[in-house]
Amino acid sequence: MEFIYLKDNPEFIPQIAHWYFKQWGYLMEVPSVEIIKDRLQTQLNSNKIPLVLLLVENEELLGTCQLKYHEMDIYPEKEHWLGGVYICDKQRGKGLAKKMVIKAKEIAKSLGIKTLYLQTESLSGGIYAQLGWQPIEKITNKGEQVLVMQYILTLEDK
Repeated sequence: MEFIYLKDNPEFIPQIAHWYFKQWGYLMEVPSVEIIKDRLQTQLNSNKIPLVLLLVENEELLGTCQLKYHEMDIYPEKEHWLGGVYICDKQRGKGLAKKMVIKAKEIAKSLGIKTLYLQTESLSGGIYAQLGWQPIEKITNKGEQVLVMQYILTLEDK
């Protein structure tokens, strides 16, 4: 199992777009896999945000997540966000999402980011709370109740 960047493996864009559409397409103003593909094309970076991180094993895509800017318009002061954390159905329940989040935090820290934010539909904080993310507030975003959380990256973080 290894972490790689979408930048180096753009052939995974259609699969990720399909996953994201299946999971969150209903939240889009104009639901479209093509729009998601186009957005992913703008995130082909490995040394700056926005970027997409992949988890693969034997050339099979197991999961993905993104580091991006300003995910929520209502928080213009909150710059760096973790989003799009997705593990394929057959790999869920194996702790892979936690591994992805930990790796994304390491990458964010290496890029000089001090604080990461996210939104989750799990109002308890789910795996993010288990990994030390702190709740900020519960809000309604695009008609969905979400918990906004933050993680302050410190010298102790790996």
